[in-house]
Amino acid sequence: MIAKNVLGIVFSNSYDASLNELTAMRTMGSVPFGGRYRLIDFALSNLVNCGVSRVGVITKSNFHSLMDHIGTGKPWDLARKREGLYLLPPFNTNDGEHTGGKAEELARILGFISRCDEEYVILTDCNNVCSIDFNDVFGFHEENGADITIVCKNGKIPNLDDTMVIKTEEGSNRIASIAISPNSDKKADYSVNITLMRKSLLERLIREAVSFSKTNFEKDIIQKNVKKLNICAYKTARSCFTIDSLESYFAANMELLKSSARSDLFSPEHPVYTKVRDDMPVIYGLGCEVKNSLIADGCIIEGTVENCILFRGVRVDKDAVIKNSILMQGTYISEGVSLNCVIADKSAVVTPKKVLSGAENYPMFIGKGIVI
Repeated sequence: MIAKNVLGIVFSNSYDASLNELTAMRTMGSVPFGGRYRLIDFALSNLVNCGVSRVGVITKSNFHSLMDHIGTGKPWDLARKREGLYLLPPFNTNDGEHTGGKAEELARILGFISRCDEEYVILTDCNNVCSIDFNDVFGFHEENGADITIVCKNGKIPNLDDTMVIKTEEGSNRIASIAISPNSDKKADYSVNITLMRKSLLERLIREAVSFSKTNFEKDIIQKNVKKLNICAYKTARSCFTIDSLESYFAANMELLKSSARSDLFSPEHPVYTKVRDDMPVIYGLGCEVKNSLIADGCIIEGTVENCILFRGVRVDKDAVIKNSILMQGTYISEGVSLNCVIADKSAVVTPKKVLSGAENYPMFIGKGIVI
């Protein structure tokens, strides 16, 4: 199997409800991450790094910021006369209100899928931050003679609807059983919602499911066919952060402050591409103090910043102390402010002398454009 023969499909709105604070006005795919990226950057980069050249991005609602970010797909070398990037929005405004599952979303774009020449299709969500060489997944799929390959990771089961928890046959990669969102605190192999199969098989399964009004991809297509098809589990050992809440989003960002996590996620062999915005270098004022932080271009730092992630254009005034926090683009922190375990969305303003503190397992959130 060669990557040129694989169609990529990205679900940009999956699990929006798990991160309501940040997805009220944007898709999961366009949620900012790590100081300069959006969550969809990781899915798109994984696809293009292995050579996939045709990618469809399924959108359902709140996708204006996503359109602004991905544009024609040029940052990912997907701005092409043939193949390239395809944005797949709802046909009308009412479609955007559908609450159906992935099977329904795939049924909506079956015409697009059928017109594509590729033999295989790989489906991926945007709520998993990971760097995976899909060429290894393609090779695994062929070696095991799999009908469907599901990429999974061992860890704490995410608190998400329709999470597939997988058990394989002893001494084999073939999946023996799948549990959907079991109530368990134990570690297990769970799907990171990356699925590879033949395009013709996907089309047949989707049409069968929709004809019986079945729209749950995990239950009605994957779990239902465990005994009928050769469904295999590809277990990745790479860093993979699953976003299932504001707490997990905060923890995933904070992990980037560790050099081991950064080197695993942003390896030179598998770069993560994003929309480039040129800005002035960071300005560090006299007497400022910055420790163990990621600071994007265009920031002005005059106070103290420790264990933080600052996006472009953040300003921290004198005598302000910011610790263990994530400040998104254009946030303004006034003189004498103290922040700890705070997530501030774009263009938030904290006026002088305010003290705001959350906790690692319950970060405080300031909404977009809010003035405190």
